Parts: sequence; C-alpha cells; structure tokens
Amino acid sequence: MTSVVVDTIGELVTNEHETGDGSRLGVLTDAAVVCEDDRIVWVGPSSDAPAADHRIDAAGRAVVPGFVDSHSHLVFAGDRAAEFAARMAGTSYDGGGISATVTSTREAGVEQLRLLVAGRIAEMRAQGTTTVEVKSGYGLTVDDEVTALIVAREFTDETTFLGAHVVPAGVDRTDYVELVTGDMLRACAPLARWIDVFCEPHSAHAFDADEARAVLTAGRAAELDVRMHGNQLGPGPGVQLAVEFGAASVDHCTYLSAADVDALAASGTVATLLPGVEFATRSPYPDGRALLDAGVTVALATDCNPGTCYSSSMPLMIALAVREMGLTPGEALWSATAGSARSLRRTDIGRIAPGCRADLAILDAPSHLHLAYRMGVPIVSTLPVTAPVPVQAS
Repeated sequence: MTSVVVDTIGELVTNEHETGDGSRLGVLTDAAVVCEDDRIVWVGPSSDAPAADHRIDAAGRAVVPGFVDSHSHLVFAGDRAAEFAARMAGTSYDGGGISATVTSTREAGVEQLRLLVAGRIAEMRAQGTTTVEVKSGYGLTVDDEVTALIVAREFTDETTFLGAHVVPAGVDRTDYVELVTGDMLRACAPLARWIDVFCEPHSAHAFDADEARAVLTAGRAAELDVRMHGNQLGPGPGVQLAVEFGAASVDHCTYLSAADVDALAASGTVATLLPGVEFATRSPYPDGRALLDAGVTVALATDCNPGTCYSSSMPLMIALAVREMGLTPGEALWSATAGSARSLRRTDIGRIAPGCRADLAILDAPSHLHLAYRMGVPIVSTLPVTAPVPVQAS
C-alpha cells in the first residue's frame, strides 16, 4: 500500500463533531490527514502525523470532505439554452421541455453519451465533487433507459432508474406506467441501485400519487431503494409518499406544508434541496432554515440537467443555499457533504475520518467560509492538487 500525508492544513473540516472544536463540522486547525490508497487511516494535528511514503503540503489552506452530489441527470445530449432564455423572459416551467432532451438523447450513440458524461464528471471533480448520483430518464424506452444506466455505471455506483421521469409524447399514460413497472424495470433494475419518480400533479407530463405509488411499489419489489422528486412545482403528495415508502431522500421540496415538514422531521427521509433549479427557473426557494429548525436532515445537490439547472457546481449550490435558503456557511457545507451522503445512505463519504474514502477537497483559501464568501470563484479542487512529493529517507 502507498501512503500519503496531507499536512499543514490551516482548517480541516471533518464533519465529526467529536473531533477538533466539537462543532458539527468538527474543525481542526494546523491538521494533517494520512491516506493509504483510497482510504483515510489517520486524522490529527500536523505535529503528530505518522510517517508516510508521500507528502502534500496544504500550506495553510482549508481542506473539506469532497462534495457529494446526490442528484444529477448527466446522461443526456443537446441543450435547452433557448428554453432558459424564454424562462428569463417570463415563460413558466412545467416539465414539458424534457421531451426535447429525450429526442436528442435517443439520437446520440452510446459513445457520444459516454464522452458527454465523462466531460461532465471531469467538470464536477475540478470543483471538488468526489461522489455523484446519476439518473436515467432521458430515454423513456426500454433500450434507451438501459443504455443510459450502462453509461452511468461506468462513472458511479450511485445509479438511479428514472423511467418515470415524464410520460413520453404520444404514449398512453396507463400503458407507460405498465411499461415502467414491467419490462423497463426488469431490464433496468440490475443496472441501478435506486428507483425514482417525478411525482408532480401540477405538471401534465409527470406522475400523480397513484402512478408514483405503483412505480415505487414495483421498484421496491425489484429490490431497488427509493428516491423521489417531490413538491417542486406546487404543493402535492410527494413528500408524504416518500416518507410512507421510507425513501432515502425526497428532492426539491420547494412547496412544503407544515405537515410535510413534520413528517420529514419524524422520519429518516432526507430533504435534498436543489437551489440551482430555483435560480434557473425563477421559482421561489425552499425554506431551508425552517427545515433545519424543525430537525429535518437537509442535503444539497446540483440537479445538473439541460433544462432546469445546467450547472455542475456544488460551490454555487452552497452559496445559493446561504444567500437564498437561510443556511449558514457551515450548515450549507455540511449539507453538501455529510447531508448528501446520508441521502445516499453512505457512511464512507462526506466525512474525514479513519475508514472513510480518501475523498478530500482543498480550498485556495484559509477557511470554508470562502465557499459562500467568494461565490463563483474557482477556489476548490480535489486532492491531490499536484503529484504527491516522495518523502526522502533521512
């Protein structure tokens, strides 16, 4: 095994409240992290760091857990820039533009999709993201959904079957739900960890509560874990249905009733907020402060997709959550790391502790506060930032 020590870290955010300053972020100063291959083996003061084969000098910069982007739609071709421009001019969003991406994605070959996803993953890693969930949902035929998941699995273990994204144009709703819960599910389940559904009664293109329940019931019977798009365009049944099914996460949560917040607080379901969507659709932002104050676990993710948030930047999501959703910089960072890890039911990511994956991000700044303070500035990258320097024998 090859060991690497990252030392002289000015501020290390571990997300271990028993470490360092005792806060939820578990902040250590003048710290070091030792990794062996892809695992963390030691965390502590720089002066106490054990010997290692290679060294990375953080030179007083801050190190945080790699971002966990727990909601993305990376397998697509084409773009919808004109739709974005129309929304900025006042056109409302109802989910109908998805069909344009379906057409472009079906026309793209697997090699083109592979290259497109590889480029988006590289873009994410360059901004500090080390884990990403990727959904299907722009194929909407058995073969095209299978292709999307095959491509996604080349880049992540966190793959989600989203055949129930929208009802394709010209297809009977009842027939399509039967396809999603039947032949499509049987073909896609071996390639996915999760099942998801866009439950949105305010869109003629998405699925109502009964349809969503049928999709989730079939997915759970196929031994897929449950996620949910819910309460994005207006009040609806998504949150309550997610809690009923014990979903790991319900995503968007833009329009919540007091009963929805109470249900989330009493459950193990994470509320994943996607502030880039509100930015790109001119929708109201969810009240993240109210969720946190009620005891709900909150995650942040990009929802990177061609229609409602063509951004791969988790630092931007952190800044938006601080500015528009009432989160503190520390809460936003925790939500983008440990919170998103919880939404994926993972304990080996989103933290810097022995046994966790060696997923570290370094800031060209002395503190995590700069993630929101220097919005839009590329100050984050994944480690190692340079080739580790071999330690010379004395």
